[in-house]
Amino acid sequence: YWFLFLVFYLIMIYSDYTGYPFPTAPPVDPFAKIRVDDCGKTKGCFRYGKPGCNAETCDYFLSYRRIGADVEFELSADTDGWVAVGFSSDKKMGGDDVMACVHDDNGRVRIQHFYNVGQWAKEIQRNPARDEEGVFENNRVTCRFKRPVSVPREETIVDLHLSWYYLFAWGPAIQGSITRHDIDSPPVSERVVSIYKYEDIFMPSAAYQTFSSPFCLLLIVALTFYLLMGTP
Repeated sequence: YWFLFLVFYLIMIYSDYTGYPFPTAPPVDPFAKIRVDDCGKTKGCFRYGKPGCNAETCDYFLSYRRIGADVEFELSADTDGWVAVGFSSDKKMGGDDVMACVHDDNGRVRIQHFYNVGQWAKEIQRNPARDEEGVFENNRVTCRFKRPVSVPREETIVDLHLSWYYLFAWGPAIQGSITRHDIDSPPVSERVVSIYKYEDIFMPSAAYQTFSSPFCLLLIVALTFYLLMGTP
């Protein structure tokens, strides 16, 4: 009986009287917040929205940086569906390599690969993404992943050694499938983007574009001068 008593005693010790002495699963690392103070220094960034916005407040945010033979991308948008970046030879949708982070019905954020066929995004099974992570919090989809700088020649996967226009888009999803983007004319990088050049570029959303145009600035100056000088 002493042997059975010893076994029972060990079970009680290791289970702490609450369960079986099996090891628990390691905790899942929380999603590390996107750092914007590195923008223009150790990574390139695009911000679309209100002036001064960051990765948690911009309508759309993207960053990129080289890590060895990979490029790490971080995306975030004010949406409960999906956020994406497209690599294009022009500023128009069609024939583009697209990486999208999609929030599905189970609460997960998955990284998917698409190819724009005209105005339609076709999912491609060959997905160059790795080290994927994503989160849906505060009605935002945010993700981080890496993809190789260079891949074997493939029509649907561009070589990031080359410079491309970046297409920025986000929108709703239905049962984990992306639908039309939120705005009719999603923002596009003004010029081609090189992964070897880190810039911090801000693009005002439609609500803030009116007062940022040269004509409107000139009009404001003229009206201010008129009010200060008074009328004859």
